[in-house]
Amino acid sequence: MSTDSRIAGSAMSRELDREQAYLSLLYERLDAVKAEAARELDRVRRAPIGGTHQNRSERDAMARIFEDRIAQLREVDDRLAFGRLETEEGDLRYIGRIGLRDADLQPLLLDWRVPQASAFYQATAAHPLGIRARRHLSTEGRSVTRIEDEVFGDAATDEDRPLTGESALMAALTAQRTGRMQDIVGTIQAEQDRIIRSDLRGVLVVQGGPGTGKTAVALHRAAYLLYTHRERLASSGLLVVGPSRSFLQYIEQVLPSLGETGVVLSSVGQLYPGLDTQDEDPPATAALKGSLRMAELLKRAVQSRQVAPKTVQTIEVNGERLDVEPELIVRAIRRAQETRKPHNEARVTFVSHALAALTAQLAAQLRGGGDTLEDEDLRMLREDLRTSQDVRVLLNTAWLPLTPEKLLGDLYSRPSWLASLTPSWSAERRALLARRRDEPFTVADVPLLDEAAELLGEAPSASGAKEAAARRQRQLDVENAENAIRNMGVEGLVSAEALADNFAASGPRLTASERAMTDRTWTYGHVVVDEAQELSPMQWRLLRRRAPLRSFTIVGDIAQASSPSAAANWADAVKPLTSEFRLEELTVNYRTPTQIAQLAEEAARQYGLAVTPSRSVRDSEWEPRRLRVAPDRVIPAVVRAVGEDRDVDSTGTLAVIAPNGRITAVAAALRERFGEEVGLGLDTLSRPISVLGPHTAKGLEFDAVVVVDPEGIVRGEPRGASSLYVALTRATQRLSVVIPAQS
Repeated sequence: MSTDSRIAGSAMSRELDREQAYLSLLYERLDAVKAEAARELDRVRRAPIGGTHQNRSERDAMARIFEDRIAQLREVDDRLAFGRLETEEGDLRYIGRIGLRDADLQPLLLDWRVPQASAFYQATAAHPLGIRARRHLSTEGRSVTRIEDEVFGDAATDEDRPLTGESALMAALTAQRTGRMQDIVGTIQAEQDRIIRSDLRGVLVVQGGPGTGKTAVALHRAAYLLYTHRERLASSGLLVVGPSRSFLQYIEQVLPSLGETGVVLSSVGQLYPGLDTQDEDPPATAALKGSLRMAELLKRAVQSRQVAPKTVQTIEVNGERLDVEPELIVRAIRRAQETRKPHNEARVTFVSHALAALTAQLAAQLRGGGDTLEDEDLRMLREDLRTSQDVRVLLNTAWLPLTPEKLLGDLYSRPSWLASLTPSWSAERRALLARRRDEPFTVADVPLLDEAAELLGEAPSASGAKEAAARRQRQLDVENAENAIRNMGVEGLVSAEALADNFAASGPRLTASERAMTDRTWTYGHVVVDEAQELSPMQWRLLRRRAPLRSFTIVGDIAQASSPSAAANWADAVKPLTSEFRLEELTVNYRTPTQIAQLAEEAARQYGLAVTPSRSVRDSEWEPRRLRVAPDRVIPAVVRAVGEDRDVDSTGTLAVIAPNGRITAVAAALRERFGEEVGLGLDTLSRPISVLGPHTAKGLEFDAVVVVDPEGIVRGEPRGASSLYVALTRATQRLSVVIPAQS
């Protein structure tokens, strides 16, 4: 070894020791903070409380806050610190997942989201932002394994330097996939960081091709917004919408690893309380259900349930026969409609006016017969009418209370009613909606149920009184929280508002997700939508109701759109939501090696698909394989291709993406060879080998992918070229394509 090498090795060893010492200090402080939170939790649990329900709620709510804090600190234990900045003045700033201070409140570790940490991602040689050097720390457990420095100044003047922390980035990109998405907080690049830190207000659309980090950017943006706008988002929450349950499983650990545990994750099939579906309609039916004409149809359907009889109706009340003219019901309906309230809520007005008119008519009839009626008699007459079976039938026939499920079920299962509502539709179009009443609702039905719920409103109840009572209870909760904080001696550790928020969750332990998902009227401070190019206009209408402030982060790739309701551009896609949005583009492909990206883009161009240009940051040591086989040898060829790839790497993740019609046969053959290693459906992410359809694979990534029958994928999907493009871009290392070919 040369003298220079020994000196360099010795200097590196000293730097590693120095960083290890500081990292150990950080973990000591993290453990101390966790221990302090555990002591406070124990003290709260042991604190004497009164025997009232309020006292117990206060204690349980306080305990939940400390439990959440402890859970947060546990989640950030792995890779607690990942970077260091050295300023031009010689100060050192360590960057990590959360912020830590010493006992004297001096900063030890900066949360990656604070403004002082932004230079870690944004500094370049041309624009160092007051930074002399940037250091990336690689760790395993609580040990530093490698450091990488970038020195800014006269020696580094490449303004076009594309990446920061290149070695750290490459290590992350080539790391074996685990079936769960990992955060990229230590390797965020400048173009990604700028989007992550952009303004909360308004609608931000992030367009990017496969592998450009759209999902990672969206989730890190969610964590950044929750940290930066904690006060605004604490009570309203933040919703992340993904295309499927499997996708949510894939991303569910990212936000907790960044110190955020209060985010609501939902697939589009879970956005209506009480319904959790992955069932899909045939493409033509899904396209119809996703179109805006369904909003008008539902509106007409509700209005058609507000109809007066065409002839005089005779009712009997306590032996007295009363002839009711249609005009009496018409006037009551008109008064109710003038309130512009939803159907079920306006029905209260309808019933009130109808009963008043019937009471007046009955009273006049009785007086005409010689009876004398006092005010008390009139009240009794009204009550007799209200409880009369004939009156109930009359009023319910004119204006029946409805549930969204019944309205939609009737619409689908009563062809004559549907035909009366859609005189301009063809019989073929109406037939697309036909189904039995007992058939389960589908993903495309979710926004229709929500639309119906908006039109119908809640069933008749004292909703106004409930809202007033809720406001009074909130004020009381805040006052009680202030007293509880003083009594327990934890001033400064928790706010009265945060404690009051937890009062609402007293009783069974509910997560924010569980509370929000049971309340259809819950509105969020911000909504993140991934794979947004797939959403239908009706789904966008639903999301608009969930976020009335129109604060959205929307990420996707128009070229990957495979839904029958998908739009051709972002302006058309988000038109049901807004006409004004900011568009950002991600142009660097971090996931897909150059060779695979080129093959996928060639296939896209072959089918006339316009793709977003991007450049890959790395090559793969494995060239993509095209395996042409006889049509009757496709499945054996797939099994062989999987076996050959497992010989290369038996511990990584591998996906077999096949046309929907081949999935069952492919999975059966693979299970015969590889047994329990093969997963199908929701368990795919927990097995080394996953068998997926193109739609299920959307948004996921694997070490290796075997694509089966590309032409079959194109023919079998509404937008088959996009589905094939998705399938070809899921691999981070190796790609094999099994192609049936005629001899």
